[in-house]
Amino acid sequence: MMQRAGQMNSNVKQRQLWQQNNQPVELWSNKVISEKLNYIHNNPVEAGFAEETHHWKYSSAKNYAGELGQLPVELL
Repeated sequence: MMQRAGQMNSNVKQRQLWQQNNQPVELWSNKVISEKLNYIHNNPVEAGFAEETHHWKYSSAKNYAGELGQLPVELL
């Protein structure tokens, strides 16, 4: 998948990890921030990499579940 995405972009030599058409989203309220944070935390579950959001090794969802994550996180 990443190799195919890289082949479609002339600026990339082999593989592309990020989508080319990302658009910024203004985080203007706590509700919007929570929605986006939940979406990000749920991505590994949706992709089938983890059964629960806090099971993904590199997710800050661990911190929100009271566990120790890979990096310190200031909870919102």
